[in-house]
Amino acid sequence: MFKILVSDSLSEEGLNILKGSKEFMVDVKTGLKPEELKGIIGEYDALVVRSATKVTRDIIDAGAKLKIIGRAGVGLDNVDLKAATAKGIIVMNTPAGNTISTAEHTMSMILALSRNIPLADLSMKKGEWKRKDFMGVELYNKTIGIIGLGRIGMEVAKRSLSFGMRVKAYDPFLSKEVADQVGVELVSLEDIYRNADYITVHVPLTEETTGMISDKQFEMMKPGVRVVNCARGGIVDETALAGALESGKVAGAALDVYVEEPPKGLKLIKFNNVVLTPHLGASTEEAQVNVAIEMAHQISDALSGKGIRNAANYPSVDPETYRAIQPYINLCDKLGSFTSQISAGAINEVNIVYSGDIARLDTAPLTMALIKGLLTPILQDTVNFINSMALAKERGIRVTESKSQATEEFVTLVSLEVKTHKETHRVAGTLFTKTEPRLVKVDEFYVEAIPAGCMLIMENWDKPGIIGNLGSLMGEYKINIAAMSFGREKQGGRALTVLNVDSCITGEILDRVRSIPHILSAKAVQL
Repeated sequence: MFKILVSDSLSEEGLNILKGSKEFMVDVKTGLKPEELKGIIGEYDALVVRSATKVTRDIIDAGAKLKIIGRAGVGLDNVDLKAATAKGIIVMNTPAGNTISTAEHTMSMILALSRNIPLADLSMKKGEWKRKDFMGVELYNKTIGIIGLGRIGMEVAKRSLSFGMRVKAYDPFLSKEVADQVGVELVSLEDIYRNADYITVHVPLTEETTGMISDKQFEMMKPGVRVVNCARGGIVDETALAGALESGKVAGAALDVYVEEPPKGLKLIKFNNVVLTPHLGASTEEAQVNVAIEMAHQISDALSGKGIRNAANYPSVDPETYRAIQPYINLCDKLGSFTSQISAGAINEVNIVYSGDIARLDTAPLTMALIKGLLTPILQDTVNFINSMALAKERGIRVTESKSQATEEFVTLVSLEVKTHKETHRVAGTLFTKTEPRLVKVDEFYVEAIPAGCMLIMENWDKPGIIGNLGSLMGEYKINIAAMSFGREKQGGRALTVLNVDSCITGEILDRVRSIPHILSAKAVQL
């Protein structure tokens, strides 16, 4: 019998599925303090949470029997995925359960903001009748800019079109063909900032998206713009937003998420033209039931050996096969992520070739891992091994896979070609000592680089002094160079330099690198 702990509120419909099985013993204990959870988690095979429980490394380490962590919701911000993976614990989420709920809440916020509904309601309840004070604006013929056109962003786009709005969107992982089918114009971020009447964000919170709408972006926006964030707190800089509201540049804002939840000392509460809700995006009866039922079935199937769905860190294969292909899964995941991070533009086509010994294996999980790695830098925890291929298809990305059992330069080789609307990159990797992943080719350059941690990729002319200047710059920022690999066309020609460094490269450092003589381009990669 498997023991399951449910530590956050879960709808009865989901609980009844788990409790209805003779294989499971289900305990519901909500509101546990971290030390309390840590003290009892060792008894359980599975843990089901929503957003309240923080599944830290300490709790994961204490879970001696823990096999599965299920997050009934989209994000995995409250689960230490790396710690769980290191212990071989499967981490699942329910990426589709609250899509409609969050999209509808976004539209509700836009409408409430446009027609001053919260203030008008408050005035009426005071016995007032001040129609002139609450003059609103129509959505019809306005331009909405949607940043991130995943499941939720796409549903917001459809609803915006039904209001007669012009929809512009930014999503580097969506093809123009898919956008055209929906009636959405794919544009740059700058186009959205300069031309949209409404801007709404639907991207995960990452290092790149934290503060992505701040002072610089507000300066670009047209006067009277309205800004909405129902995604993750911190994507819109709250201090910068307050300044833009005070200056009158922003006509109004609506927020459902905050840097700190619950927020303390939030400056935005003083503005009458700001609508605030306490993270209600997924708070509908239907969404709560959907994610609970979905998670209950996933937990039940996984524990019963009937399959694994929506796992963020585990492919859908049997244990014996997984042991054989696990090193290749790791290699493919890293190849995909590396290539994604060095590519510019929306991805249209991905071509994969498996050569040598690897071609004799079932490569379907490897392709899933590669596409998962390719999409992760943008989609983060909404993409996993299971849904990566479906998400690629949704975005109009054509994926082809071929095999060759011939061994040429390497006993085994994974070759990846990624085409965007701007450029094409070709990357190849292999395993050293049957377990250690290596990058062996980037475009036309042969290298021998470890795809791990923080990396700096530079294209340069093969001239004396570059390495010395680069070393001095890294020393200035106290960044240690752990490994370095070179590849060149010919002496004095174009070359590629790959560095593994102990600290990640910031934008400021990257600009300094690009200013070094004979450096043609430089990109930072984090794996």
